[in-house]
Amino acid sequence: MVISLVHLGRVDYGLALALQQQMVAYRQQERIGDVLLLVEHPPVLTLGRNAHREHVIAGDELLARRGISIVETNRGGDVTYHGPGQLVGYPILNLRGFTPSIGIVEYLRKLEEVLIRTCADFGVLTQRSAGRAGVWTAGSPEKKVAALGVHVSRGVTSHGFALNVTTDLKDFDLIVPCGIRDRGVTSIEAEANSAPSLEDAANQVVRHFGRVFGRQMVWVESLDDLETPQQMMV
Repeated sequence: MVISLVHLGRVDYGLALALQQQMVAYRQQERIGDVLLLVEHPPVLTLGRNAHREHVIAGDELLARRGISIVETNRGGDVTYHGPGQLVGYPILNLRGFTPSIGIVEYLRKLEEVLIRTCADFGVLTQRSAGRAGVWTAGSPEKKVAALGVHVSRGVTSHGFALNVTTDLKDFDLIVPCGIRDRGVTSIEAEANSAPSLEDAANQVVRHFGRVFGRQMVWVESLDDLETPQQMMV
């Protein structure tokens, strides 16, 4: 089995959200196979199902001046920031199509493993944090380098992960990231000796995604090139 890969470049968050919703419906109907979308977003704040509005520190006037919108979503988690220099991944996977099928907790652990391995490729040692989803730097105090927030409907996933590669960390001052006040946020650039490009980070994420999920990863030029599950049998 394979997972199709589409790198969309910089895409407005609202457009990416609508695209995910359409692709989830297609995946549930078996019109397409499993897909991993990789994107970068213009600055935006997103609120998950468990978000608290008070965790948005910046006022509406400041956000408006900076052209940053707030979008409510159905993913898990609290408030987070997306912006330039951040690699965002949206896996559209049928978890019931794996043997054995993958549960939501196992799915989150697999996403974390992909990102832990990716950070290691660039010399950044990371780990999981008990009771907190995401990927964190090793040592004390730990800092979050990648956030997770997912949704599963009829076995099909949407939303996903956000890996800070060369993200401007000052933008996280606009919020209480993920509602966690006692931990900071960092990036691969801040922790490593040199900053990888988003393309380099994407290539490593793809490599580890295939290994962790036990699937062949195949790049496609556009969404029109996506194959059906029957065509994707290998």
